[in-house]
Amino acid sequence: MNSWDVSLACLLVGMIAVSLLSNVVVLICFLYSPDIRKQVPGLFILNLTCCNLLMTVVNMPLTLAGMLNKQQPGGERLCHIVGFLETFLTTNSMLSMAALSIDRWVAVVFPLSYHSKMRYKDAALIVGYTWLHSISFPIAALSLSWLGFHHLYASCTLYSKRHEERVPFSVFTGVFHALSFLLSFVVLCFTYLKVLKVARFHCKRIDVITMQTLVLLVDIHPSVRERCLEEQKRRRQRATKKISTFIGTFLLCFAPYVITRLVELSYIGPISYHWGVFSKCLAYSKAASDPFVYSLLRHQYKKSWKDILNRILKRGSINSSGLTGDSHSQNILQITE
Repeated sequence: MNSWDVSLACLLVGMIAVSLLSNVVVLICFLYSPDIRKQVPGLFILNLTCCNLLMTVVNMPLTLAGMLNKQQPGGERLCHIVGFLETFLTTNSMLSMAALSIDRWVAVVFPLSYHSKMRYKDAALIVGYTWLHSISFPIAALSLSWLGFHHLYASCTLYSKRHEERVPFSVFTGVFHALSFLLSFVVLCFTYLKVLKVARFHCKRIDVITMQTLVLLVDIHPSVRERCLEEQKRRRQRATKKISTFIGTFLLCFAPYVITRLVELSYIGPISYHWGVFSKCLAYSKAASDPFVYSLLRHQYKKSWKDILNRILKRGSINSSGLTGDSHSQNILQITE
């Protein structure tokens, strides 16, 4: 093994460790906190977390074995099962992120009708659709024998060994990525840009009130005035940074792999093995980053985890483990905090 192989193997091992630990923490917080469980976004996060955990314990280790041995790990049947799971879990994860963005959009843009538009059973129906949508592609690929070990990515995934099927397989792959990656990306951009527009409107309204207050308080200390102005600036940047994180991590993790798959099928030329494996590792990195992007950095999950630690250490929890987050103002604060 050369230095590139060792670096990629170490990268994947680190991602497996981070992904396993962080997703388990999210799952523990979900099971522990009744406030998190009863909220609609909690169902989407649970679905996303379970997909990430399965990807971490099944697909990532077998890809690591494929990288180290330079060959298919296990027999054909195992590879078909793993390829089936990868196609299903990747699509389900993408659609779960899109569902979370739709929930946030409805909560912020339509606050008065949120509880009628996004009930728990509505969320369950959305999750059911993501499963049906996600499982249709691997079923079709399995029936057409388009699942196998791809040496370029050192993993069991969508793959056709027969040259005469290159055109239909290319069409199938293009449709698959259009209805998984591209569809989810379009939904993320539409919903979060709408949320950003509302968040900026509220920030401007708060800024006007703050400036009017500063004008009336003529005797206010200059340092206090300066802190108020700095807080205005930070408030305007929070929503942009948070939404940029949602869309940016999705694009950064999945786009290189999807583009590489499409370029591979376009007869342009050979692709470096190390780039293929690296793009696959980037796609896997989404499973490690999702717990932080969608859950663990939120105040509610921090409260739950602190309370769990306090119970483990046999200390009474000082603060409550959850926030209800039902009001429109709390939905705005989730975007701007």
